[in-house]
Amino acid sequence: MGASFLSTVPSMLPIVPSPSRNAFSTVAPRCSAHAGAIRCHKIETQMTVEDGFGRRDILKCIGATIGMEIISGSGSIEMARAADLIQRRQRSEFISNIKETLQTALKGNPDLIPSLLTLALNDAMTYDKATKSGGPNGSIRFSSEISRPENKGLSAAMNLLEEAKKEIDSYSKGGPISFADLIQYAAQSAVKTTFLASAIRKCGGNEEKGRLLYTAYGSNGQWGLFEKQFGRTDAQEPDPEGRVPQWEKATVQEMKDKFSAIGFGPRQLAVMSAFLGPDQAATEALLATDKDVSPWVQKYQRSRETVSQTDYEVDLITTFTKLSSLGQQINYEAYTYPAQKIELSKLKL
Repeated sequence: MGASFLSTVPSMLPIVPSPSRNAFSTVAPRCSAHAGAIRCHKIETQMTVEDGFGRRDILKCIGATIGMEIISGSGSIEMARAADLIQRRQRSEFISNIKETLQTALKGNPDLIPSLLTLALNDAMTYDKATKSGGPNGSIRFSSEISRPENKGLSAAMNLLEEAKKEIDSYSKGGPISFADLIQYAAQSAVKTTFLASAIRKCGGNEEKGRLLYTAYGSNGQWGLFEKQFGRTDAQEPDPEGRVPQWEKATVQEMKDKFSAIGFGPRQLAVMSAFLGPDQAATEALLATDKDVSPWVQKYQRSRETVSQTDYEVDLITTFTKLSSLGQQINYEAYTYPAQKIELSKLKL
C-alpha cells in the first residue's frame, strides 16, 4: 500500500537541523498521534539558509509522495475501466445475437407482431406506483396470469418466445436470459419491424430501397437507453389481478386512468396505440373521440405519412423505454462472464 499524505509529514520534521548563529526564526506545525488521533501544536525552530532544507523542500517531498500515490492508484483504475469495457462488449454482443434470433422468429410469424406488443405492454402494466410492485418482470409467463381475460389471445406469442429462449440460452455465455428481458426485447424487435415495413411501403414495396430509407432516416440511434436497461429479474409468482384493463373493451377514459396511474398522459396513450390491440386503426379511431387524446392521435398519424415519421418513432421509443423499466432494478452486470485468460507462455511467436 502506498504511503498516505499524513504519514509522510511527521517523519520529515525531525530532520530539520538544530539552531545555529545568524539564523532566522520560523514557526512550523508539529504533529503527534495519541490513541489514533492526530494533534498539532506549534514549535519554534531555527533554520539557516546554508542548511538548505526549507519549506519549499518539504512541499516538494509532499508533492512527490502524492504523485506516487496517483501513479500507483492509476493501475487499479485502468484495470477497473478495462473490466467495465469487457463487460459492456459482452452484453452488446449478446444483445446483437438476441436480436438476430428474434428477427428470425418474427420473420416466420409476422402475424404475431401485434400480440408481442400487447404482451410487453400487459407485463409492464401490472406496475403499481403506490406499492412499487409489478411491472415488466416476466410474471405474464405464468399460466395463471396469461390466462386472464386481459391476456386473451397472447398465448401464441408467449409460446414463440419460449422457443426463442431455448435457442438464446443455448449460446448464452452468461446464463439464461430472463423472461422479463426477453419479452421487452421481443417487443422492440416487433416495433422495429413495423418501422421497417413502413419504409418499404413508402418505397413502393422495394425492400432494398426501404432498408436504405430506414437506415438513412430511421430511428435506430434512439434505442440507446432502452438497450442499457438490460438485466431485469424475473418475478417468481404472478402479479396481482385487476391491474390491467381489457383494452378492446375499455373506454378511452379507462385507458387514460390506467396510463395516468403509471405516470403517463394522453400523449403517451396515443403513441402506444399499436400496443392496445390487433387493429391500430380501430384503436386510434376510438382514441380520437376523446378531446385530450385526439390532438396527439392526429399528430402521430401525420408523422407516419412523412418519409422519416420522426415524431412518431422518437416518441414511441421514448415512451416504450420508460414503460419497459417501470419499477425494475436493472443488473448492469447481467449476462457477463469471466474473460478467458491468455497464457503468454503458450503463444507461438
